[in-house]
Amino acid sequence: MRTLLLTCLLGLITGLGIAQEKKKVLVMEIKAEIDPRMSRYVKLALDYAAESKSEIIIVDMDTFGGALNDAKEIVDLIMDVKIPVWVFVNSDAASAGALISIACDSIYMAPGATIGAATVVDGSGGAAPDKYQSYMRSIMRSTAEENGRDPRIAEGMVDENVVIDSVKQAGKVITFTTSEAIDNGYCEGKVESIEEILKLNKIESYTLETFTLGTTEKIIAIFLNPFISGILILVIIGGIYFELQTPGVGFPLIAAITALVLYLVPYYLNGLADYWEIIALFVGVLLVLAEVFVIPGFGIAGISGIALTVVSLVLIMLNNDFFNFEFVPLGDIIVATFTTVGALAGGLVLLFFGGAKLAETKAFKRIALMDTQDSSSGYTVNSFSQNLINKKGKAQTILRPSGKVLIEGQIYDAFTRGDFIEKDSAIEVIGTEGVTLKVKKVE
Repeated sequence: MRTLLLTCLLGLITGLGIAQEKKKVLVMEIKAEIDPRMSRYVKLALDYAAESKSEIIIVDMDTFGGALNDAKEIVDLIMDVKIPVWVFVNSDAASAGALISIACDSIYMAPGATIGAATVVDGSGGAAPDKYQSYMRSIMRSTAEENGRDPRIAEGMVDENVVIDSVKQAGKVITFTTSEAIDNGYCEGKVESIEEILKLNKIESYTLETFTLGTTEKIIAIFLNPFISGILILVIIGGIYFELQTPGVGFPLIAAITALVLYLVPYYLNGLADYWEIIALFVGVLLVLAEVFVIPGFGIAGISGIALTVVSLVLIMLNNDFFNFEFVPLGDIIVATFTTVGALAGGLVLLFFGGAKLAETKAFKRIALMDTQDSSSGYTVNSFSQNLINKKGKAQTILRPSGKVLIEGQIYDAFTRGDFIEKDSAIEVIGTEGVTLKVKKVE
């Protein structure tokens, strides 16, 4: 009995030891276009790897590339990781995908997979100017050198003019198949799965976890949808308009602010909205408000404000580099422009046709005074004790068209027939409505 207990105890201790020796392996999927969203995903995944004390990171790769600046950010993030980072090219690692793969410590490829073709292209799909090709060549070369791979081959994946004996002739960029990548030191082995990579490295006891975005990040991704962005722009416009129409209600303004936050934050977190674009948006809105409430008429400030607002809303949705659209796909520019202009036009139509209908809704009647307080119901109003018609005075404040006037040392509420009257201008009373004077400017 005693021997049996000792045997069980020894087995339990051994089992615990084996469990503790399991390596934590985190799988990070790069299976979409390399853009700010992918860059953020990689950063979050690497942060999670550090928090969870993962011992190995495996990149599950299948991409045709994307933005060079975002690929460079991902490369820098991977190169700073202290634990092994391996990549499993299960189909394609083209362009920026090839660069990211070369940044990993080991490359494994599935049968039929390819790696290479890293020529930089612009938004229309054509080859970008040589300054970008030169930059890509230098990054590919230095990254390959850092991980002990032939830098000439990395350069040949970008430049069609590079010639490498028995590997590449002039006129084409390098794109390796799995076997070619193995022969030229750009692949450690042909495998069918991630589990086979671990087996190849003699890792038999491990826990495998695939990093996925949390609920918050998934919600943020929803608001990056152009359709949702268009709806948010509509809410922003409608909220501001109805707040101005019914000052003090509060709800329309809260809705507009909430929609603005939901519009800006996802694009900012994903690296699309730069500081200057957000500042330009607020400056544009302030110019429009100044034109409406401060500056008489509608001129340069209003037009500039509208233009700045529209342009900034479009730019926030695009991965441009301070008005550099060389690497922004034409389709993205069209979608962003139509989304913004369409939402603004839709907002104007909604305000034109829906403004009158709003006053008839039950929700509006609950927060607005809809009853008419006429004299037949017993309501009265104090009128002026003296006849002020034809009296002259001056504008105590700017009238646009309402404000205050000073007549014979007394201040009165007043309004014009729609004209703007500057402060201290001479005025004349031409009528009264309740306790408010109707005035005109005296030339």
